[in-house]
Amino acid sequence: MMIASDLNLKGKDLLTLADYSKETILELLDKAKTIKEAHVNGELFAPLKGKTLGMIFEKSSTRTRVSFEAGMHQLGGHALYLNSRDLQIGRGETISDTAKVLSQYVDAIMIRTFSHTIVEELAEHATIPVINGLTDLYHPCQALADLLTILEVKGTLKGLKLAYIGDGNNVAHSLLVACSKVGLDISIATPQNYEVDAKVAELAHSFAEASGSKIVLTNDPVEAVQKADAIYSDVWTSMGQEEENEQRLKDFQGFQINGELVKHAKADYIFLHCLPAHREEEVTTEIIDGNHSYVFQQAGNRLHAQKALLVEILK
Repeated sequence: MMIASDLNLKGKDLLTLADYSKETILELLDKAKTIKEAHVNGELFAPLKGKTLGMIFEKSSTRTRVSFEAGMHQLGGHALYLNSRDLQIGRGETISDTAKVLSQYVDAIMIRTFSHTIVEELAEHATIPVINGLTDLYHPCQALADLLTILEVKGTLKGLKLAYIGDGNNVAHSLLVACSKVGLDISIATPQNYEVDAKVAELAHSFAEASGSKIVLTNDPVEAVQKADAIYSDVWTSMGQEEENEQRLKDFQGFQINGELVKHAKADYIFLHCLPAHREEEVTTEIIDGNHSYVFQQAGNRLHAQKALLVEILK
């Protein structure tokens, strides 16, 4: 299978979708659809033969690790799993030295870590592409899969509204950027003191001016889900916040996606969640396992969106 490309992503990083144009994001989604179709039909597509992806994990993962590792294998390449115990970075070697050394061995680095500045420093000193597999600030690969899922189910992104209910975290930030880039309306409802980062919101508003996306930031879940085409949730307590769990369970009362809240959305709304989910906390079992839920198709789309990205930066 051959895939033509007008993109100019070879050798480029993906730290945040803020760095990608609307056209680039939409073309990546189009390529992901083509790659997924070939995968489903059993067609061999292995343009990355001889390429190696180094995967650094300071945060544990199911979807990120398996989707990137399987994706590289399916594309004809190889992926190396590296955690902080495997690397000298866990014993004090600097990020810059690690970046320079890995640049001698592998063709790209994917890193899943806590601080976004670590990813930025890694990209600054590496001579190969760096992909942000998740930081506390952004989760761009997840947002690509989210857009792909909405596009598959609804047939378009134009004129639709996504409502995100929960913590103003890395997933919310990447959705805010992604939606404002492509012209998808987005409303985000968070409890007080859990709002999205002000700088990210400012950035998204600047993108929305160009794309026509409408952004609503509120503390009212009902306001956010009004006439929504898609409702999105994430866990209330993310990795590294375990000590806050008891307080967060109190603060997020009223922000659960349940049968009562979804009545305010459109009748054909879809439910999305980046997983893992804490059933009966941020979402009821009735909703996440119901007919409106596309969470497993969404999880599967991590593979195909990332394969499209890998092909473009390593081709």
